[in-house]
Amino acid sequence: MSQNLFEGTPEQMNELMACINANRGDKGALMPVLHEAQNIYGYLPAEVQTVIAEELNIPLAEVYGVATFYSQFSLNPKGKHKISICLGTACYVKGSDKILEAVEHELRISCGECTPDKKFSIDSCRCVGACGLAPVMIIDGEVYGKLSQKDVKGILDKYMQD
Repeated sequence: MSQNLFEGTPEQMNELMACINANRGDKGALMPVLHEAQNIYGYLPAEVQTVIAEELNIPLAEVYGVATFYSQFSLNPKGKHKISICLGTACYVKGSDKILEAVEHELRISCGECTPDKKFSIDSCRCVGACGLAPVMIIDGEVYGKLSQKDVKGILDKYMQD
């Protein structure tokens, strides 16, 4: 398992504080603040959630609850290249679980994690509407279909260069 340590900058904190101050006192301020925090940091690390809770004077459990309830929020950093493996019914039946295992093996991280160099992150999704291409993997919006485990290394190698 890779360990992703939070690395925020003073500029990012200034942006976050400006957003918090612009929304402070507004009913429902948490959602717009969380959206902006994710835009600033790329995800919602515990340290940022703590600042939001303290500054908005709401329980950290409430911030965490909202951040984990909505799928658009991520508690883990994302890599430069975002990989998503479809685990919907058609893809799963055709072996997408094995594609996911192959990607995890090649990158030496698990689903939901980011490589230590922040080059790749892996996530799964439920259906991308490309059932005829099952099993499907998407990297940075590019769809790869009718995959086998042996295809994974060659595809990832294309992204290793940059």
